[in-house]
Amino acid sequence: LNVTEEKFVLDTVAGCTEYKSILDVVINAFYVQDGKYCPISERNLYIVICYLATFQLEEIGLQRFSRIVKSLDTAKMQQFLRFFFNDLYLNTWIKDEWSHFYDSEYVKENWIDPLLRYVILKWQPKVQQLIEKLTDKLSNHTTTVKTWRVTQPKEFNLTVPKPRAIPPPSPAPLPVLPKRQPVPPSIYKPPKERKQLEEIKTKNIQKAKVTNTNQFRCATIKPEKREFLCRIISAVLVLWSQISCEQYLDVVWESVLAQYFEELTKQPQDLIDNISIKLNTAAILREGALYQRKLEEELKRIENLQQGAGDPSEFLEWQKQMRGKDLEEQLTEIECRRLQGKLSYEEAVLAHQNVIQENKKKADLLREEKAELMHLYAEKRLQEQKQMKELVEQVMEGHKNVKQVKAKIQEYKQQIVQQVCEESGELLRQALEEKEDENRKRYELIQQIRAIESTPSIRHKFVDLTETGGHGLFGEMSIVELRERLALLKEAQKAAEEEKRDQIIREKQAKEQLLLDKLDQISQFRAELGRAAALKQEEKKKSQSGERPMNDEHILNLQKKIVEKTMERKKQAGLL
Repeated sequence: LNVTEEKFVLDTVAGCTEYKSILDVVINAFYVQDGKYCPISERNLYIVICYLATFQLEEIGLQRFSRIVKSLDTAKMQQFLRFFFNDLYLNTWIKDEWSHFYDSEYVKENWIDPLLRYVILKWQPKVQQLIEKLTDKLSNHTTTVKTWRVTQPKEFNLTVPKPRAIPPPSPAPLPVLPKRQPVPPSIYKPPKERKQLEEIKTKNIQKAKVTNTNQFRCATIKPEKREFLCRIISAVLVLWSQISCEQYLDVVWESVLAQYFEELTKQPQDLIDNISIKLNTAAILREGALYQRKLEEELKRIENLQQGAGDPSEFLEWQKQMRGKDLEEQLTEIECRRLQGKLSYEEAVLAHQNVIQENKKKADLLREEKAELMHLYAEKRLQEQKQMKELVEQVMEGHKNVKQVKAKIQEYKQQIVQQVCEESGELLRQALEEKEDENRKRYELIQQIRAIESTPSIRHKFVDLTETGGHGLFGEMSIVELRERLALLKEAQKAAEEEKRDQIIREKQAKEQLLLDKLDQISQFRAELGRAAALKQEEKKKSQSGERPMNDEHILNLQKKIVEKTMERKKQAGLL
């Protein structure tokens, strides 16, 4: 190439790579609308033509541009130039898509306006003349029909089929064996040891039921224990009245001990009514330990008060008030957040309704464009169907000669098949003779094996139970001696079981007594806790009845805004 031509080629390649994003927008749209049937391999050709028409048309001039276009395929260039130099496309979506990459004013002044100058102005319709010349050339172009070459048949390379296997003859009947002895019925009966074990198990269950008659009752208190506790509390009251201490502690101790005394002097039926849940052993012991620990903490607190410690009631009251204030502030913040969320929801609904109206307008425009494109597509399909009919007629003429060739090939195949069948018959006869010899040998071997198995053998062996095995081992003994030793071991095992059973019964009775004591203590503490909870609930109700609901100004403003937004949204929905 010359220096000028080499420079022009390099500038064109550099420009195509620099403005690739803009050119891809136009080429992709062309392949979607007008260039559906154009091959992808010609994409670079359209990119170069689009770059020259957009950026280099004023520099190279229209004559040189038309010379380049005429040197290429006329149908493709006419289709692309009619698509690209469309004033509607340039003013609408091409301009909008290019504005995503560059400034809209720069795109309009430097790219869109120069292109429209060659399309819209009546006194300078140069591009339109070029497109009309290409269409005239297409209309005068005559299509040449290719002549198809007749196919010449060739012989097939057929594979030789395998010989068919002849089914073997039915074997001779086998000799009938004598009947075996039946299975003895003792195999299907259960052993005697299992019955003995079940009888021992039922006896042990009956013994355990007899020994476990004194089951603990979790809701009653013994009268002996009740009288003993009443005496202890009365003695403590007498001793406490004689001791000189502060008046506050006297009142506390007298109230606590009087409550315990009243609880103990009640009838057993009241205690039974208070207990509503049957506790297991672990729950009873755990609750008893909890109440014991609380009692020790209360006694320790009273001792500290006697020694001069301060009363934390004022601090607890102040702490309760401050927590109430914090809770009210948190509730107001939560209400504000809820109202703000509701307000944002109303605003989002209004924005969604506006988007729906815009989408409806866009959909109407797309429907109109789609109708135009479908009309063009229908015209193209009619032209293609005419061309296909002509091709089918040409192909049918070529198929007539093929039928005669197929008949000759079929006759040749039948001759080959007859030769193969004769050769396979001889091979099958040889295979059958070899198979018969093998079957005879197998039958003779089977008869010999069955004759050996039918011979009788000695199965019974006489055993003396008083003699040893004679294996030469240490501690070797006869079966009679073994049975005697096993009997002695069973007697010793039974004695150990009886002793262990008695020990378990004693431990169980001691545990039941401990659980009864714990239940008495738990019932007393539960009654006291129930009274304290009732008093606290009454105080809480009184304090809540005195409070007044507080309204924040910020919350009221948010509520007003929400009402206004809902009214606006309902109006918008009515219009839609």
